[in-house]
Amino acid sequence: MAVNLSIKGVPEALAEQLRARAERNHRSLQGELMAIVSEAVRQAEPGATPAPNAADHGGTRVGWRTTEDIAAELRRRFPVPLDSGPPGVDIIRADRDSR
Repeated sequence: MAVNLSIKGVPEALAEQLRARAERNHRSLQGELMAIVSEAVRQAEPGATPAPNAADHGGTRVGWRTTEDIAAELRRRFPVPLDSGPPGVDIIRADRDSR
């Protein structure tokens, strides 16, 4: 379950710097704050190395996660790829023909 965190009394100058940073990284302010907090936690773990930057690997940022992060999570959640079922083209044709 997700938890909401709040920081009160942020000086306007600092808030503006965070907004500018978020814009440079093509993120919302919320996404930028999540990236900062995630990176801080990763660095605090014993023996941890900083997470690779999406720009270093040609990845694309999706919110605060890289495409590599998302792909790794999907591989953990679904280790065995599906090898049965209808091809996507058949699903699309059936949907189109049902209209």
